[in-house]
Amino acid sequence: MTEAISENAAILENASVRRVRDALRALGAGERVIVLSDSARTAQQAADALGCPVGAIVKSLVFSHDGKAVMALVAGDRQCDLAALGRALGLGAAPKRADADLVRRATGFAIGGVAPLGHAETLPIAIDASLGRFDRLHAAAGHPHAVFPLSYQELLDWTGGVAAEGLGKA
Repeated sequence: MTEAISENAAILENASVRRVRDALRALGAGERVIVLSDSARTAQQAADALGCPVGAIVKSLVFSHDGKAVMALVAGDRQCDLAALGRALGLGAAPKRADADLVRRATGFAIGGVAPLGHAETLPIAIDASLGRFDRLHAAAGHPHAVFPLSYQELLDWTGGVAAEGLGKA
């Protein structure tokens, strides 16, 4: 039991998780970060650990457009439609998948723990409108074992993202 508490404390004090916790506090959201005993690198793993539908997991996906990062926040049971992302953000063309270096540089997070907020740079963000079908969502909190709960409206408000119909395709 002491080992589990020590491990949870270490995850909560991880620099990336601290950045998410600080961002949530700055938004007036308080302490929301949940440490999971199992990894939540994928939406399915997170849903299994939380006992929620996979669609209620917010996937934070980073893409590249003209060498700059853009983000899509997509329901866990959907795939990102890149053409819809380009339209939603007014890019003129569909972005491409970002490499791990661009993800880290733009967000400050490693793939597998990218949060929808607390980024190193301000990113244009499009949000899959299908996430609105759930009362409670969960998003990565900067570490593969850390998530936080939020509502669809909070996701919109806190990220400054634009809701996009058809961004997430089944």
